[in-house]
Amino acid sequence: MSVTKLSNITVDGVDVFYRAAGNPSLPTLLLLHGFPSSSHQYRNLIPILSKSYHVVAPDFPGFGFTTVPEDRHYQYTFANLAQTTAAFIDALRISKFTVYIFDYGAPVALRLALDRPDAITGIITQNGNAYAEGLGGFWDQIKVYWASNSTEDRENLRKTLLTLAATKWQYENGNPAFENVPPETYHLDYALMERPGNKDIQLDLFKNYETNLPLYPKFQEYFRTSNVPILAVWGSADQIFIPAGATAFKKDSKTAEVHLLDAPHFALEGREQVFADLILEFLKRHGI
Repeated sequence: MSVTKLSNITVDGVDVFYRAAGNPSLPTLLLLHGFPSSSHQYRNLIPILSKSYHVVAPDFPGFGFTTVPEDRHYQYTFANLAQTTAAFIDALRISKFTVYIFDYGAPVALRLALDRPDAITGIITQNGNAYAEGLGGFWDQIKVYWASNSTEDRENLRKTLLTLAATKWQYENGNPAFENVPPETYHLDYALMERPGNKDIQLDLFKNYETNLPLYPKFQEYFRTSNVPILAVWGSADQIFIPAGATAFKKDSKTAEVHLLDAPHFALEGREQVFADLILEFLKRHGI
């Protein structure tokens, strides 16, 4: 088992924190996290996968331990998260990779795919959505904010979705084994959100997520035209990105493989070996 190295690299004017393990000469797996977590969510998966692959997991700006200088005047949009991620993989000289997409990691990676369709050798999507039918009830109040762009609706989201209880809920809701989830997971997520100004970053990204929806048809066209191998492993109890988003991949990918697990939004937590077995078998089957 290789040791996971913790590093920082400055790209796009941002000090990006990332975890990496495995021999860089091996095929690369890029693990992209979601809201409100960081590369920390992959801490137990990385050592398993890095026996056979070079594994890299960065923290997006606004998340985890990546830091953005104040004078960078960074605009927290999905277009910019994708730009920073592109600069990150370029700095590490990663030209081809299989990408693991979860939550916010999906639109970031799929924006990259539109720009670099030949770079991605495979997609592993864990509650990483690309279909309108995959948006669950969690988004209802965010859609109200999309429509109004009002301070009142923005502050309502702060009170309801950016709390410790709401963070814990993403790990707990529909989880038959919640007692096995280390409490430091959701406490770390929330502690990092409590940093000055971070909740406004999260609210900006809630608002900006609507810019991803017009790209969904382009993402779907990419699936059809690229024939990129797709493995969807989904927490079936997720109310953020619901199972319809997983099965929808089959509409645009003839070979998409879908597994619905009895698990919540953060389906990976506590199920790393289950995921690793599915991922390694998928990669082997596709010669990656």
